[in-house]
Amino acid sequence: MKKIIIALILCFLTANLFAQTRAFNDIFPGITPEIRSTIFSDSGYVRTSRRTSGFVILGSSQNSRLDPSIVNMVLDSRPGYFVESISIIPGNPGSVSLLNIYNALGNIRDLRGRLYSSATRGESVPLFEEATRVASERQTNSIPDPAPSNTLPQNETVYIRLRDVNFGNTYYRGEMALIQNGLRYTMTNFRAMSYLFVPVIREGKFVAQSYFEPIQEGVLIYSVAGADISDFFASRIHVDSAISKRLSVITSWSADGIRRSR
Repeated sequence: MKKIIIALILCFLTANLFAQTRAFNDIFPGITPEIRSTIFSDSGYVRTSRRTSGFVILGSSQNSRLDPSIVNMVLDSRPGYFVESISIIPGNPGSVSLLNIYNALGNIRDLRGRLYSSATRGESVPLFEEATRVASERQTNSIPDPAPSNTLPQNETVYIRLRDVNFGNTYYRGEMALIQNGLRYTMTNFRAMSYLFVPVIREGKFVAQSYFEPIQEGVLIYSVAGADISDFFASRIHVDSAISKRLSVITSWSADGIRRSR
């Protein structure tokens, strides 16, 4: 009898765990088969849009069951350009925990040297020539990444310096928070981003946000980024490409870290 009771308890706990794990269709119930197929492909779904023509956002509260703050925190910065990406790391339910994801995001130095395809150079080059955690917004001396944690904090803020191939040293505030069924990670520039010593993106006007949720099909990575750039510079650089490439590198960095954590 004791063994039967224990078995029933274990079955109940297992059923409860999977009941709390959403499927992709639970989060995006109205998505078309074509877009769903793209999301589940190796490249994932990526779309850029502009304020002048209207933003197209699959993760908006009208189209999905994501927490509205995931999109709204980017829109609140009043971006002129917006990029949205959705991808899936395939895997069995329960193979990746939120703690795994949190520890993967702690490896800031792994952002260094990640490649992107440069149209002007005709080759793949590192987007971030240096990547390090820094002490604070005022104290930008480099500090090491922490060892993997055994506990998952509810909230955390870190500070990051990335030496960008186009913008030189760029500084970000990274804010992690547990929301809904997953983990939200926000990167906001706390200093202006400059090109040839001329400010291009003012403080707080580049926001990249990713939401990670273990789902029945693996891990959902939903990412959005927005930037407000002056018309003068927007007419001289391909803004859509610049934002999407940075979001792509950040997303692939987090995805690779999650895969290694399993």
